[in-house]
This record gives sequence, C-alpha cells and structure tokens, in this order.
Amino acid sequence: MNLSWLEDFLALAAVGNFSRAADERHMTQPAFSRRIRALEEWLGAELFDRSSQPARLTEAGQWFRRVAQEILAQVAKLPGEARALAEASAATLRFAATHALSFTFLPGWLRGLEAHASVGPLQLVSDVQPRCEALLLQNQAQFVLSYAHEQVPGPMHAAGCPSLLVGADILLPVAATGADGQPIHHLPAKGDAASVPMLGYSAESGLGEIFRAVLGRKRESLRARDILTAHLASVLRTMALDGRGLAWLPALLIQDDLAAGRLAVAASNDWGVKLEIRLYRPRVSISQAAEAFWKAATATA
Repeated sequence: MNLSWLEDFLALAAVGNFSRAADERHMTQPAFSRRIRALEEWLGAELFDRSSQPARLTEAGQWFRRVAQEILAQVAKLPGEARALAEASAATLRFAATHALSFTFLPGWLRGLEAHASVGPLQLVSDVQPRCEALLLQNQAQFVLSYAHEQVPGPMHAAGCPSLLVGADILLPVAATGADGQPIHHLPAKGDAASVPMLGYSAESGLGEIFRAVLGRKRESLRARDILTAHLASVLRTMALDGRGLAWLPALLIQDDLAAGRLAVAASNDWGVKLEIRLYRPRVSISQAAEAFWKAATATA
C-alpha cells in the first residue's frame, strides 16, 4: 500500500468527482481511478458507491476516511519525533514564537533568564500562531511563546501541553493622533460607530481569535466597518500610524508610539483585552538542554 493512495482517497472523498479529484492530484483520471481501485483491492472492500453522482462513501469508506486521516496525521509527526530522539543530547533549543512577541517580549525575557541560567544556541521560527502551534504538536519545536487567554484554550491546551505564565500584555484600541494630540478616530461613548474605520485581524491571527472571543459581540454591536484586515499586529500598527483607522494592538508593540504621542488610546478602558504570555512545551520528553531551559523558565516565571 502506497501512502499517496490515502491522499488520493481523501481528495475523492472530499469532492466526490473522479475528474476533479484527479486534477487536484495532478494526474489523469484513468491513472487516478486505477490508484483508487488498487487501494480498494488492497483493503478488500469497496470504498465508494460509483452508481451515484457525486460518488459517495460506502460504510467501509466512511470508516476508512477517519483511519486515513489518522494515519497521515501520525506520519506528519514522524520527522519531528525522529529529530527529537536524534537530538536528545543536542544543545540547540528549537523555539517558535508569534511575530509580535518575537521582537517585543522575547529578547528581554531571554536576557532575564540568562541572568540565572546558561541559555545555549537557539533556533527561532517567528510565525503566525496556528503555525507555531502546529510545530509544537508535530514535535518540530521544543517551545512555543505565544499570547493566551482563558476564553480561548487553543489546540496546545487541548493536547495537554504544559505551559508557564511568563508575562502579560493588553490589547488597546488605538489610533493615530492629530495636531491636538488626540486620536483622529475614536469610539463614541454611546451609539454606533458606523463612521469609524476599523483595522481588524484576519482568521489566521491568534490575537484576532482572542479579540473575537472576548469582544466580538460587543464589537459587532458598533456596526463599524473593517476597511482592512491582516494577521500581523505589526501590519495593523503601520496602518494605524498612517491614519487609516482604529486598531486593537498589544501594548508591548506600541509602547514607544504611545510615549511619543504618535498613537493614542481611542476608547474607554472597558475596550481593553488583557493577555497572558505563555511558554508551551510538548508532553513528550525533550532534550537535556531543553529540560534545563524549562527548569530555569519555571524558576523565574
């Protein structure tokens, strides 16, 4: 049995059409059909009811769909698990951190740790939160530093990954200032804000997920319009500084802008969102160097 047959099967199960599935898998329909038939012959069971259009999964096909997904998920973890085993005694720490924390909180936090313990070589991946979470869950990273909130448990929490509370931040509604030093866009104390241009987070953003969980309904009641969305807080900061609209940004990211008067808080205090900064690690064993780092982080948390 070829593992690529599983991907063929899942492609066909998703669309129910041999031609479309073959196109997605970049092969001719006859070749694709032969691979599906070879999988069925290997299993000894029909996976699709070909008498209907679109083709439907048989009872065996419905069962095998779950099995195929689980097999491919396990296969995706193998390189990370093999690397973890091979690097059991390696000194390099494999870190993943969300973009905003990579260049705001992380440098100073590492300096604080180095005052109490030796921190060896560090390999850092700075990415969006879903990608950082995937790296940890696939054992391709030993640690993830990210924002967190009790109302948004997330996949690392669901997987039982241990975590440490290492810092705090807050999302503030801010806008660029005018000549008078006041924000040029602001939320009214009462009524709607249909005329206020908003800069929002896209679905890929971890900060956006927290914002929507905490303030989503309240935000919708404003009937305000999003003129731009992005998954990076740094992009929204740039747009806010350009006067494009009002954005909820981490205080750590904009503390210099607030101090210099380039940005100002543009709503009442109840529009802030308190954030935790957490360090996550896998449930599985990690290298001796990583265990020592975790011990030092625990002692200083």
